[in-house]
Amino acid sequence: MPNRQESWSISIEKDYLKFSAAHFLIFPDGTAERLHGHNYKVYVDLHTELDEHGLVLNFQEIKPLVRALCDELDEHLLIPGQHPVLTAELKEQHYEIRYQERYYLIPKDEVIVLPISNSSAENLAAWFGRALRDRIQEKWPKLSMSQMSVGVEETPGQRGVWTVRD
Repeated sequence: MPNRQESWSISIEKDYLKFSAAHFLIFPDGTAERLHGHNYKVYVDLHTELDEHGLVLNFQEIKPLVRALCDELDEHLLIPGQHPVLTAELKEQHYEIRYQERYYLIPKDEVIVLPISNSSAENLAAWFGRALRDRIQEKWPKLSMSQMSVGVEETPGQRGVWTVRD
């Protein structure tokens, strides 16, 4: 009989783990969507060993970390700061955002420039997952995660997913 290794995980999917944000996706041929917004939902799966209390993590402790990240993105224009053509320059109290013939001048407190190459659901999931992983490691430095997945859904049934395995 094969040796089976057990594992444990928690999944978090709550209606309040969401954010509303504007963006435009840039396609490989250089065309881009019009500026528009989504009501994004966030999903998290976390795999670790059980602690001495029989928990992966206490749901009541992890959900506020996810919610805080959602709140940080909520009601902002999300700009990919690592796109090779798009630029976002801070000019006093505004961001000057340029992509080909497009030009936007947006108050700086309404813009978040993320370290991603495009504002796709996949890249938003990666940014969110990396930020959440950092906050989890800061709060629980001894926690050994074997895997974490974060999904960012832009419309029902359509989400980008980022997964890391340690």
